[in-house]
Amino acid sequence: MKVSISRNSLQAALQNLAKATPTRSTIPILSSVLFTAKDGVLEMRTTDLEITLVTKAEASIETSGGVAVPHRTITEITNAMPETEITIEADEKNRVVIRTTFGNYDISGAAPEDFPAMPEVDNKKEIIVASSTLKHLIEKTSFALSADDLKPALMGALFEVLKNQISVVATDGHRLSICSRSDFSSKGYEGSVIVPKKFLHLVLPYLNNEEEAVLWVGDNHLTISFKQATIFSRVIDERYPDYKNVLPQDNNKVLTAERVGLLGSVRRVSIFSNRATRQVELKLSNGGAVITTEDPESASSAQEKVEVEYEGEDLTLGFNANYLVDILSHVSTDKVVMRLNTPISATLVEPDKQGENEENTMLLMPMRTGSE
Repeated sequence: MKVSISRNSLQAALQNLAKATPTRSTIPILSSVLFTAKDGVLEMRTTDLEITLVTKAEASIETSGGVAVPHRTITEITNAMPETEITIEADEKNRVVIRTTFGNYDISGAAPEDFPAMPEVDNKKEIIVASSTLKHLIEKTSFALSADDLKPALMGALFEVLKNQISVVATDGHRLSICSRSDFSSKGYEGSVIVPKKFLHLVLPYLNNEEEAVLWVGDNHLTISFKQATIFSRVIDERYPDYKNVLPQDNNKVLTAERVGLLGSVRRVSIFSNRATRQVELKLSNGGAVITTEDPESASSAQEKVEVEYEGEDLTLGFNANYLVDILSHVSTDKVVMRLNTPISATLVEPDKQGENEENTMLLMPMRTGSE
């Protein structure tokens, strides 16, 4: 194989590929990037066996072929030089020479056959969705994904696809976010699939530059294609919790507040909360709302009064401040509505006005307070 490519193009490709390259692995070949030159196209691929990322770059191909090159080494030498033309040449023994105007750099590669094969998406069905819609759905929900390896289903987002609606659900057991869009029409796939967190984070940057995204859902894999990249992922083969059953139907106490003001108060008061629990209390009455916290360990406390509209009996609830800040930060309207019931029942959080063709609902579980 012999190809020539600009330093900037190679650097951009390697930076993207790093997101799917494991930093530590018991399988040495996974720390490499597979270069394949054929039919006038240079293709580069990395994988951690769960996610596979394939990207294409403009290059001059003198000899077709392929070789696996240590990702860290080729990235470091590329980063260490200014813009120039780089020639990558591999012989039949997979010795790789990187040639530039500055010098030549010789490293040992691996045979393409040693690199994991491209995933096969069996019985695949197509979903075509506007990139802006998919980006919005991911951004509205992914903050609530779990990081707990013991709950694998919650480490992915549930995609529910109907004929004229697409919904994404994410939860970590403490908070939940659902976002649905009706400006959508399924062309082939209808059903549900749990999509891993890493796949969602990899996809996001590509959605800024594309008009639409094409997803293929198979028995075990999911793939999404863009002009210059394709991302494969194993789906999470677990049963997702019945989230609809935890959405309360009888929350008849309603708080409406200026989102930015409420968010600011929670942030300021939480500075003085206990570092382990991060608990703040929300005390509601017809006179408004008071946010308080107290940490006996550090002998600190804080209190702020917030102007709100509140309908209902007096109520005091405890919340994890970090979770509450996350939820308030993902409400896109100037005003936020919180629907409450008791100090131990789930709170619903919504924008005061839903977006066109959209429904977004978030849920937050309270913490027990000392007054209970």
